[in-house]
Amino acid sequence: MVEILAIKAFPMNDQLRKSVTQVLRLLVAGQFDELEVLTNGVRLSSEEIGKAVSGYGKMLVLPPEDGFRLMEIIEIKNAQPKRWSITMPLWTQEEGRSDLTMEMTVIERQEGIAVELDDIHVL
Repeated sequence: MVEILAIKAFPMNDQLRKSVTQVLRLLVAGQFDELEVLTNGVRLSSEEIGKAVSGYGKMLVLPPEDGFRLMEIIEIKNAQPKRWSITMPLWTQEEGRSDLTMEMTVIERQEGIAVELDDIHVL
């Protein structure tokens, strides 16, 4: 059984933040093919990512520095390899913080960090 531990005041390590930032940069730049390669297309294809973003109808922008405080990080306890589920609100040029949310999984593997983009949806 996988036990999930919610961490509210999680001091985000540099690698988690780098992983989230890398995904956000690709999303904002519209580089969906590159994002599919980064995530190995595990859950979302380039086409599905593009539809989720274009379907929202607003221009994505990088969040402000303090926007990362709104990120929810859940360490999946006893998972091997170690992994975290991350939910991050997205920002748009028109709205600032939007109703659009990105969900991803970060996996700590021996050969390095792996990222899976789980969903992009309106809350």
